[in-house]
Amino acid sequence: MNRILQSELLAAGYDNRIPQGNRIVWGLVGGLAGTMTMDILLMLILKVFKLSALLCFSIVGETVTRFFGIHIDNVLWVGVAAHYIIGPLVGVLFGVLAARLPALRVVTLKKLIIAAVLFVELISQPILVLAPLLIPMTGLVITLWYAGSFVMHFILSVVMGSIMYYGFHRSVIK
Repeated sequence: MNRILQSELLAAGYDNRIPQGNRIVWGLVGGLAGTMTMDILLMLILKVFKLSALLCFSIVGETVTRFFGIHIDNVLWVGVAAHYIIGPLVGVLFGVLAARLPALRVVTLKKLIIAAVLFVELISQPILVLAPLLIPMTGLVITLWYAGSFVMHFILSVVMGSIMYYGFHRSVIK
């Protein structure tokens, strides 16, 4: 009976055989790789538009320093550090949720990417809203900030979801 149920769950796209630790590790790897991919593409796009390739790191760094009320002359490195702490942590959190929530125990690439996109876009909103609240920005800059962030986080999500899918599949095959 249990074998039949397991087969039906696998056919429906659910897999309970992937250990929780593997989901978390693949979330970390996916979050880091997604962040790196997002940043490389962002820097290339900013360069194409003749803007500083490090502009977003500066905005993130300025937001973080203002939020915590600290003064640092070079906020660029604060932005880089925040980016590379938050990105992998988001991946770990998604991995934890994938281990805990049956709805996220999917084995199809499409479902995992959709779940990752929804998760990243929703969890990033409270962080994104801080920048225009703490840094003076025009309406156009705010619009570009949100539109650019949506596209970049979408890219991060697709990379993270794809890597997690590969990792989950690899864990089951072993």
